[in-house]
Amino acid sequence: MKECVIIDGVRSANARAHKDKGWFRNVRPEDLLVKVYEALFERNPKVKPEDVDSVFCGTANQAGMQNDIARIAWLVGGFPESVAANGVGQQCCSGMAATEHAARAIMCGEGDIYIASGVEDMQKVPMMFAIDISPKLLDRYKFEDIPMGATAEKVAELWKVDRVDMENMAYWSNKKAAAARDAGKFAQEIIPIEGEQEDGTKFMVDRDQWIRDNISMEQMATMKSPFKENGVVTAALSSPLTAGAAAVLLMSRDKADELGLNYHLKYVHGAMAGCDPTVMGIGPIAAARKLLDRTGLTVKDIGVWELNEAFGSQSLAVIRDLGIAENAPFDNVNVWGGALALGHPLGESGLRIIVTLNDIMKTDFTDAKYGVAMLCGGFGNANASLWQKVEK
Repeated sequence: MKECVIIDGVRSANARAHKDKGWFRNVRPEDLLVKVYEALFERNPKVKPEDVDSVFCGTANQAGMQNDIARIAWLVGGFPESVAANGVGQQCCSGMAATEHAARAIMCGEGDIYIASGVEDMQKVPMMFAIDISPKLLDRYKFEDIPMGATAEKVAELWKVDRVDMENMAYWSNKKAAAARDAGKFAQEIIPIEGEQEDGTKFMVDRDQWIRDNISMEQMATMKSPFKENGVVTAALSSPLTAGAAAVLLMSRDKADELGLNYHLKYVHGAMAGCDPTVMGIGPIAAARKLLDRTGLTVKDIGVWELNEAFGSQSLAVIRDLGIAENAPFDNVNVWGGALALGHPLGESGLRIIVTLNDIMKTDFTDAKYGVAMLCGGFGNANASLWQKVEK
């Protein structure tokens, strides 16, 4: 079986999904994808668009502007018609699933060069857009228990996650994201794309919009939950509505060596798992355990973890249940901040954390042998992928 390596990974900045304040409010989601594709080819001139065997693109809500965006974005970008594009849907896990499908195709010998991508614009295609939920699903679960906020409150209650601990996590997520931004940590992965300030002034967006530089524990303590009376999950403890795109260039190790390309990580294994959709946030517990059991590894073997922070409650429940850590600040989890600070463009997020994991292990954790990226998804989806430092 062939080895699959990451040659490069890029993303747009994550912008607010807001019709008046979002920096990408007048940029269509397929155009964000085109920009990250173009960046991959510009940064890797030995790889031509016609060399790509296929493109896998994850999107949670494949409707409206995002209907068959996998194929449409490729064509809009003027790339070769001969290259196929496959849309992948696994709710928030879609971008990670796209990466895994591409990696497995390489390992099975179906091709040597693939692009995996993820995109979501939660302003232009909001959650639940054009969705007609099956009545039979509602025979099994109460409708009021399925929305994301309700699941986060239920997880906080069942896993006994204290609000103060969640606020502490949100505080450190923003502080670490701001520190990483200010130190230029994201410069390697964020591709500047033209957007607009609130006043309409055009500028090159090269930083994430949601990071709260002046986050305050005192201010968070005054906030009320919009999801439940006397609830503990507030807006500050929830990932915000976001727009963004990301992509990775994956290649068989043989082909990469033939072209003389550099790489740091290889794909080892992926594990999808399901759980009760009314506590969807705890899904990564099962996915990560399946991943570790299948590979014979333990939590202590993993040098770096990237966990998408859908909510503070589910993130802490996952981190604690797996025995990784107890409270923030974490030594090796989301060391450049997480979605509470960076935003969560659904189908993009599972791929974004892989891009960031690759950069972290190339720069700040060069001695780490293994890294895991994992996240939960709507309706009880979860995914985790294992990446290994390549020994040359």
